[in-house]
Amino acid sequence: MKEARRSFLLETPGEPLPTAQAFLRHARFRLREDYQVKIASALAELAEEQLWWRPNEASNSIGNLILHLCGNIRQWMIAGVGGATDARDRNSEFEKRRQISKEDLLALLTATLGEVDAVLSKLESETVANSDAPLQRQIVPQGFAQTVFDSVFHVVEHFSYHTGQIVFIAKLLIGERIRYYDDRQLDVRS
Repeated sequence: MKEARRSFLLETPGEPLPTAQAFLRHARFRLREDYQVKIASALAELAEEQLWWRPNEASNSIGNLILHLCGNIRQWMIAGVGGATDARDRNSEFEKRRQISKEDLLALLTATLGEVDAVLSKLESETVANSDAPLQRQIVPQGFAQTVFDSVFHVVEHFSYHTGQIVFIAKLLIGERIRYYDDRQLDVRS
């Protein structure tokens, strides 16, 4: 029996949350419960060689996009917000060709998002005690002066953008096997 489709919507909290906490809660949900799930389910339908397919040399493969997402989110969140050492080699994210298996790519994505979630969880607990001050702290990821708020927003938006590219490439390669929504549910009026 096929698993029921997810809604990819965050449940409304029982009580209104302070804006900083609501923002971080939503960021954590999008990264772990929406984008990661969509990427993993798209990869599950693909053959190993399809992960590294690219329409031309100016375009990225799914494998390269996953490496890029992990590099970006590590630099901006784990190093930038969390304080870890930034050892990103951005060019290598795009130079790889068929050297990493689907299983290893998914493991890297899962582990990286786990580390990011720990940073966001810590940040969420800091906002409870200090209002939104932790989100206003200045950091300098990738040489750009940003607030923590700006960095979290960038990471979620950037991840969304490339998740869409990954899903598009996967659908281009295998078509209808990738579906996230029951179209009938999307036509319900309130």
